[in-house]
Amino acid sequence: MKRTAHSHFARCKRLTGLILLCVLPVWASAAELHVPAVVEAGQAFSIPLKDAGSGQATFYLVGPDHVMKRTVAFGSDLQIQSSDLRTAGRYQVILCDSSSCTSAIFEVKAAQPAHLSFFLHPSRVPVSTRDSIDATAFVFDQYFNLILTPAAVDFRITPASGAGFSREVSTRRGVAWMRMDSTPHEGRVQVTAALGSMEEARVIQQVAAEACGLRMKAVASGSMVTLETDPVRDCSGNALPDGTVVSFTKVDKAGKSTVDTPIKKGIARVQFSLDGRALISVACGVVLGNEVAVNGKL
Repeated sequence: MKRTAHSHFARCKRLTGLILLCVLPVWASAAELHVPAVVEAGQAFSIPLKDAGSGQATFYLVGPDHVMKRTVAFGSDLQIQSSDLRTAGRYQVILCDSSSCTSAIFEVKAAQPAHLSFFLHPSRVPVSTRDSIDATAFVFDQYFNLILTPAAVDFRITPASGAGFSREVSTRRGVAWMRMDSTPHEGRVQVTAALGSMEEARVIQQVAAEACGLRMKAVASGSMVTLETDPVRDCSGNALPDGTVVSFTKVDKAGKSTVDTPIKKGIARVQFSLDGRALISVACGVVLGNEVAVNGKL
């Protein structure tokens, strides 16, 4: 029994969704398909069929995200619409008449940059911390195809105080990425990713780092002692935020006791009862401050 071209083309197995695995034999072509090797996404083109004879044929377009089928007439150009070419990737065109099939392959590449997707991490970071901020930008065309050809993304950094600066980074396979140190001063820092007329801005909050030069003073009165820190700042002079916990530890003949108290208006204050001579220390996080020795009188 003679098998027609259409019965051969029907030997396809659906793998998942619109993905087809087709085994096509090689036929002598009644009409050669002349297609461009590369087409920009969304760019329509035509396939000449004027010299292919007369009659009708079945045309298939197999793309990365869809399959299109329609009947075409020989004697006029075959139009491929822009709406069928919006997804970048590898495409196959197949033309079958009553006796034979022919096919051709072409690539659709991303169009010009039209969208930026920008991520800034983390949302909060201590000041003067090395390699603590990550900025990542993805470059897409108008159809949201990732643009794989290199493009220069300008990262502009605007701190709350001090001069701003910028870095230009070339994309690699559609992604531009940089890592930077946090600046010495607390406050909002805006980072903007720009490419041509496109801009995306994100904000990161810089907070004071660990306490630096932590010191306290003690004032004894009878069996009580009042302890108060100097204004608690980091090594860049930024005040630690109110609510940051400071720990005071007392060691006397009654044993060891610790009181945690939050910073209020830049300082931490606490009172201890005394039973004779006591040694008192202060700490904020991993930072140790000075020690004081006091004598309590009952």
